Amino acid sequence: MSLIKLRGKRPNNLGAEGGQLSRCPSAPKCVSSQQTGKHGIAPLDTRGKGVEAFNALVGVIEAMDNTVLVTRRDAYLHAEFSTPTLGFVDDVECVLADDGSRIDVRSCSRLGYSDWGVNRKRVEMLRSKLAAAIS
Repeated sequence: MSLIKLRGKRPNNLGAEGGQLSRCPSAPKCVSSQQTGKHGIAPLDTRGKGVEAFNALVGVIEAMDNTVLVTRRDAYLHAEFSTPTLGFVDDVECVLADDGSRIDVRSCSRLGYSDWGVNRKRVEMLRSKLAAAIS
């Protein structure tokens, strides 16, 4: 349990309008499957299982330590991941594509300039856990 909580304020640009997640800030503390370049990352593959894969992802996130599922609506979710030591919070958003072929993801640190690759590693870990859950 963290003695210090450096949560930061919840951003007001969370959500998916028309399946689109907010763009990452210019600072290197965010990745998004809906962007290219330094912020770009591949979406999560549903292996053709659409809603089943999205539900499995919810289960994966809920089973993780230091994680709170904040919002779950239809094909959208928002979770807060916090570091165990200082309680820094990263916001992770996922939205299932209309055709169910992929889950777009955005992971962004609330505080600081750089995340030292933490958000990219988190998305890759979610990718691995989701693949195991739906195989």
